[in-house]
Amino acid sequence: MPRRCGVPLRMTSLGTIGSGNIGSTVARLAVAAGHDVVLSNSRGPDTLRELAAEIGARAGTTADAAAADVVLVTVPLEVYPDLDPELLAGKVVLDTMNYYPQRDGQIAELDDKRSTTSGLLQAHAPQAKVVKAFNNIYFKHLLNLARPEGDPERSPLLIAGDDESAKALAGSFIGSLGYDVLDTGSLAESWRFERDRPAYAAAYGTFENEAGAPITAERLQELLDEAVR
Repeated sequence: MPRRCGVPLRMTSLGTIGSGNIGSTVARLAVAAGHDVVLSNSRGPDTLRELAAEIGARAGTTADAAAADVVLVTVPLEVYPDLDPELLAGKVVLDTMNYYPQRDGQIAELDDKRSTTSGLLQAHAPQAKVVKAFNNIYFKHLLNLARPEGDPERSPLLIAGDDESAKALAGSFIGSLGYDVLDTGSLAESWRFERDRPAYAAAYGTFENEAGAPITAERLQELLDEAVR
């Protein structure tokens, strides 16, 4: 069943490593929820000042973003080995990455199902507390489906992770953005909502319908259960 904000939200800041469609949308929702947000990308703060000013965030370096209470890693999967694992040590890291072989190249651990995308990041940054989140929803749906707590059309987002305290914080953060949370279990189970699984993307509506379509936790669970690896 969906987890509502069952623990007090103690975080005050979000840092994004990557500021593309999903990163900037999460940042926009986080600013609206009252969080301090630092945007970063591989090209440097100057390339983000206009976006930061537009949404009310700050532009910074990757190190600045990694100093936040919660760190959003939202880069193409092919570049995750370039991330400094020391910057992520001890951090709650929300991973949005998806595997596109035509972009990322073939990754043996994913092709032969030895790992998941978030499992790769956790292995790369073993002292981080990785939580899979935000990877299975179109960025326009993410922006437009946010609802206040108690709204009958409030949808859940999916998470997975190995650290219960990290998942609790992730759930509270996501709750502040306008969503409930459906906890799918460990990182090893996060394949159930990776790319091309039933719970990926179209679960929240077609791309043509930018408003998106609210979904229940029960329906999301059915889609998760339909997944075949």
